[in-house]
Amino acid sequence: MTEPRAAGDARAPRKRTPRIGEVVRTSRITPHMIRVVLGGEGLAGFPEGDQTDRYVKLLFPPVGAAYGVPYDVEQVRADHPSDQWPVTRTYTVRGWDAVAGELTIDFVHHGDEGLAGPWAAGARPGDLIQFMGPGGGYSPRPDADWHLLAGDEAALPAIAATLEQLPADARGLVFVEVAGPEEEQADVVAGPGLELRWVHRGDAAPGEALVAAVTATPLPEGRGHVFVHGEAYAVRALRGHLRETCGLDPEWTSVSGYWRRGDTEDRWQATKREWNAEIEAEEVGVRS
Repeated sequence: MTEPRAAGDARAPRKRTPRIGEVVRTSRITPHMIRVVLGGEGLAGFPEGDQTDRYVKLLFPPVGAAYGVPYDVEQVRADHPSDQWPVTRTYTVRGWDAVAGELTIDFVHHGDEGLAGPWAAGARPGDLIQFMGPGGGYSPRPDADWHLLAGDEAALPAIAATLEQLPADARGLVFVEVAGPEEEQADVVAGPGLELRWVHRGDAAPGEALVAAVTATPLPEGRGHVFVHGEAYAVRALRGHLRETCGLDPEWTSVSGYWRRGDTEDRWQATKREWNAEIEAEEVGVRS
């Protein structure tokens, strides 16, 4: 994406300024999912948008950092060693209430594992966090005959937001993989023409149960709009099934790996472009 240019200099990129969110409240909506609601003056002007997979990039200073919110990221990088720089984590927006000025983000929490989950578990009203965004590109097509939504916990906020935006007469299939029945979210509701299936992972590797459920299900007749996001290996398998086996139009399929098992976000983002290029090359080979 091209950055805006600074006034008076067509060559100089304008510095992006992070927003500052203030924790308003938190709640544990399932044993391993924490909902954090952000508010405050730093959210003024947050765009409404019609995308349902919008994301923000949260900036987490390391524990014991000598600086606090607000801080200048570039200045921190100039004044501190790299192990003191803030770390970026990408999270999908669960909801934006423009009237209340509140941004809702859901975090998967597995004890002390990771960075964002423990932060969410310890967040208290008044805590501050900086973030960039939003970004995003998917919204359900109103001219689709049916919709397919499939993903894991990382994609669940986008899937839930999509379900809330779809018209009452929308038809389709929804697959959400979670660890077990205790992780099903009561506020995720599908309309009468949409079949919502909670897929329980159990002891299987992330994505295996999701791939098995989707590939075993016949797709509806007509032209469908597809949203498949989540663990990269599972997404890769479903991409091949939907595009090559089922013959769905790539222009009508939003397919992306939010994360890859065994990788941190930093390692995944560093290799994601190459990963996607390999998949594209495989598909060209199959078609040729």
